[in-house]
Parts: sequence; C-alpha cells; structure tokens
Amino acid sequence: MEYAILFLPLIGSIIGYFGKSLTNYFAEISTSLFIIISAILSIIVFWNGLHNNIYGNYLIFEWISSGNFVANWSINIDPLSSIMLVVVTFVSALVHIYSIGYMSHDPHKPRFMSYLSLFTFSMLALVVSDNFLQLFFGWEGVGLCSYLLIGFWYKKETANNAAIKAFIVNRIGDFGLAIGIFIIFYYFGTINFEETFQTTSQFAEKKIDFFGFEFNLITLICIFLFIGAMGKSAQFLLHTWLPDAMEGPTPVSALIHAATMVTAGVFLIVRCSPIFEYSQVALNLVTIIGLVTAIFAASVALVQNDIKKIVAYSTCSQLGYMFFAAGVGAYHVAMFHLFTHAFFKALLFLGAGSVIHAFKDEQDIRNMGGVRKQLPYTYMFMLIGTLALTGFPFLSGFYSKDAIIEFAYLKNSNLGNYAATIGIITAFLTSIYSWRLFFKTFHGSYNNKKIQINETHESPLVMLIPLFFLAIGAIFSGYFFKSTLIGHQSNEFWQTSIFFLTQIKHDTLPIWFLLITPIIVTIAIPFSFYFYVLNPKILENFKNTNAPLYNFLLNKWYIDEFYEKVFVSPAKKIGSFFWKKGDVGFIDKFGPDGISKLIKTISSKTGRLQTGFIYDYAFVMLIGLSILLTYLILN
Repeated sequence: MEYAILFLPLIGSIIGYFGKSLTNYFAEISTSLFIIISAILSIIVFWNGLHNNIYGNYLIFEWISSGNFVANWSINIDPLSSIMLVVVTFVSALVHIYSIGYMSHDPHKPRFMSYLSLFTFSMLALVVSDNFLQLFFGWEGVGLCSYLLIGFWYKKETANNAAIKAFIVNRIGDFGLAIGIFIIFYYFGTINFEETFQTTSQFAEKKIDFFGFEFNLITLICIFLFIGAMGKSAQFLLHTWLPDAMEGPTPVSALIHAATMVTAGVFLIVRCSPIFEYSQVALNLVTIIGLVTAIFAASVALVQNDIKKIVAYSTCSQLGYMFFAAGVGAYHVAMFHLFTHAFFKALLFLGAGSVIHAFKDEQDIRNMGGVRKQLPYTYMFMLIGTLALTGFPFLSGFYSKDAIIEFAYLKNSNLGNYAATIGIITAFLTSIYSWRLFFKTFHGSYNNKKIQINETHESPLVMLIPLFFLAIGAIFSGYFFKSTLIGHQSNEFWQTSIFFLTQIKHDTLPIWFLLITPIIVTIAIPFSFYFYVLNPKILENFKNTNAPLYNFLLNKWYIDEFYEKVFVSPAKKIGSFFWKKGDVGFIDKFGPDGISKLIKTISSKTGRLQTGFIYDYAFVMLIGLSILLTYLILN
C-alpha cells in the first residue's frame, strides 16, 4: 500500500503523457484516477497510524553504498509523513478533478495533467524520505516541476520569465540546503535522519571555523537548512518568485500554495526539530523571518488588485505564521496550521479560478463585482474559504491560527510576546484584505466593460465538486483534529516524529487575550463592507493623499527593484562584458571564428594557384620534383 501511494502518481504521469496519443479524455482520467487511489490509500495509512499505531520504514532499494556512505531509497511512514501524505494526495486529487473542467479548452491538457502528477510524486518522495539525500531529490524534483507548471503557457513571455525567476530564486535556497547536508555528512558521518538526530546532542557545544569565523556547528547547520526552507516556502528576501508564479494556470497555484512546494520548507524545519532544538539562535532567526514575512505579505495584499496575487500573498503571510510557530518551539502547531491551511487555501485558489473562468480570464477585482447571484455556488464556497482564512470563530483557521498566537504568548519570552503581537496585527490585516477581495468580487456594482453580467456563468459540476470537499475541510478540519494534533492527545500522536527539549505547556490564558483575535477579525467584516462597498471614495481619497505609502505597498516594498539594481543589473552587465570581450572578442575570435577565417583565407589564396592549365600544373610538379631530388642528393 505504501509503495502504491508513492508510485501511482508517477505511473499516472507517464501514462497520462503518452496517453495523449489515444485521447485527451484517457489522459486526464488516467492521471486523476491514479491520484485518487493514492489519496484513498493515504487516508487509510493515516487512519491506521492514528488508531492502530501502524508505522514503519519500507525499503525500496539500496540507492548508494560507498565506504561508510549509505543512502537507501525508502518509504518512511511516521505521524509527520502520514499527515503530509493526506494533505498532498487529497488536495492533488481534487486539483486534478478540477483541472478536467478548468483546462477543458487547452490543447495541451494531457501534458498539464502529467506535470501535475509528476509534481505530486516529487512531493511525496520528499515527505516519505528517511535521509537527506532522498529529501533533496524530491526537493529538486518539486523545483523542476514548478518550473514546468508555472511556465506551462510558454508562449507567454511573462509566464516564461516567472518560471525562470522561480527556478533561480529557489536555487539560491537549494544551495543553502545542500551546504547544510554536506556539513551534516562531514561531521556526523551519515545523512540518515534517525542516525543524525540521535547523535545531534553530542555536537551541541562543538565550535567550528567557517571562512575565518567561529560558529556553533548546530547553529551553522540550522541556518543553512533554514535558507533552503526560506526559498521553497517563499519567506522574506526569497519570496519574490511567489507572486509571479501566478502566471501559471490556477490549478497549479492551488497545488503549489496549498499542498506541495511552499509547505516543503515548513516540513523540513519540523522534520529537523531534533537539530533546531539545540540552537536557540537558529530558532530566533526562524521566528524573526516568519514574523517579518507575515506582516510584509499581509500589508502588500491590502492593495493588490489581481485576485490570484492577493491569495498568493495570503499564502506567504500564513507561511510566516507557520515559521514563527516553529521558531517559538511549537512545531506541532505549525503542522496543524499547515493541515488546516491546505483546505481553505486550495478552496480560495480554486474558487478564484471559478471566478476567472466566469469572467473569461479576467483577474482584476476592479473589473468584477455584483455577481453573487450569477455565481451562487462559487460565492458560497469563497465565503467559507474567506471565513476560514481570517480565523472566524469555529472554522478551521480559527483553531490553528489562534493556537499559533497563543503558543507564542505562552513561550513567555520577549520574542514570543512580540510574535504574538505581530500575529494579532497580521490577523486583522488578513481579515481586511480577504474581505476586500470578497466584497469587490461579488458585491457592489458590476464593473466589467468587456462582457455583460448575463454572460457570466457558474462553473461546471466537475469544478464545483472539488470546492465542496475542500469547503468541508475548511469548516471541520480544525475542530475534529485540534485535540489530536495540538491538544492533550498530541504527544501520543506525534510520538518521536517531532522533538521537544522543553515543550510549551498550554496553560490557561487571560480571557482578554483569547477574545482579542476573534473580535478584531469579526469587526473587520462590517468595516471592510463599509469602506469597499458602501463608501469606497473614503479609501480612494486616502490613497491619493498618502500616495508614497500606497505606492510602497503596491510595489511590494520595492524588494524586486532593490534586487534588480543590486544583483540583477550588475550581473547582466558583468555577463554582457564577458560575453562580448571574452566569448565573442577572444574565444570566438581566436577559436572557431578565427580558425574558420584563417582556413577561408588560405583556401582563397591557394585557390588562385588552380588555373586550370596543364602547363602550370606541370611546372609546379617540376619544381616539386627538383626539390625532392635536391633533398635526396644532399642526404
């Protein structure tokens, strides 16, 4: 069963790709069917682990064996990987079904479905790994598939640029991860998770020289691992690829943001909790970056107008929550939010896709509005997703997001208190931009001049069914799994898959603290309705009078512009110089171009000797014979 979970998506990808020679229908059905089976089996594995404590490590084959270095290809099933299996396969299955309708008019749909399945396989290979090498293989596979999917519409220049940007930025993070793995192998003598984690405490106080500076070994390893996580999970400074990734088809956005690529970084930190627990410096760094990411992305989302980019920045912000939860030592709470977030974020992305489908590929919320009666089911599903995202009481996001803020407060440290404060502020901003998207999309007056309102229509059933199942998860997943994942039963569930040196006790909190977040996210609803629907001129006037602040947020804190001036532009100039002076000016000039020019010149000169007259050739032969005889006589 475990083998089937991993390899069915790969088989589906292969069959789907080559199945296009039969029919598109066969390709999309075969890929979707294999993913659905994998999802069902994943739920069974999770259930067996939850109720029967059935876990294990299943060897596929011995991958590498050289001296003391051994790396197996295995399927490691423990509580952490089992819950990731459910998230990845369940969301992927629904995205596959949704894509049947969303991509119905695309001539390259078989290739798209194949890429989705390959993406899923890479993520599964990552989460079931029992060593860093297999994890890195899946890690790079996810990066490659993201490039293929983001740039799926490769005839669009913006899609190509976005795919390249995502690939390059992620390579920066991946380089950090690779260095971290190299250091682990050099000092620990192994890359196996269990062996590494068991011996970590022995190196807790070890100092090493790194480029002339003395570092704590564990801290250095953690920093490099975290750099890898920053790239994949689009944390501040390495986040710039995420909004541009919206150039890919909407199902890709849902899969990347809800279940696969961006969650890999969180998974890495939690998986390596036995290492991070021995470095408070690294945990503080994780907390700070997570905080900055959460508030940064939320502030930027306030002024964006592209429906997919707003949801994308929402993902970035929620990932910030997960990281600072891990940073304060609440790894299980980070995983709980990852779990609930998968449902409502996939719901929001696929709901946004349904809106885009209705508006014939329009993505600007300023050109929407007033379609709640034309899109009743999409309206309902987007409402559920928005409520869950904002942390409205008793929906899934309420349980996980509030838990993060509470555990940060219970950390009882200056950084923990700061994290809780930023978390509350970010929750308010999240509610504001989420309701802005919702109200400007479905309420107010109809603003699209390209199509008539009666031309908008509800999505087909094949697109609505996945939304229904995701909506159920967005409503109930927090309530039903809170006790298991972060409550009194959490230690029994997680067992040794998550490590705590000192676990934060979930003590009683002040009533005012428990009520503040639900109150502010609820107040934001009428606040947003008033300013975005009833009286939008107030915010328009505020925008005009505060143009520098508005432009600062609209241009995403000018991070991209900063990178363009400091890194990209100088790199292009240096590259252009070496190309013109080194490649063209020297290598080509004196290499292939120079040799070919010389041969052409010699050929042109010698060609003149070929007059076509016999007496000229006889004369040359006579001279040659005379030279030869002279040489023989003299020697």
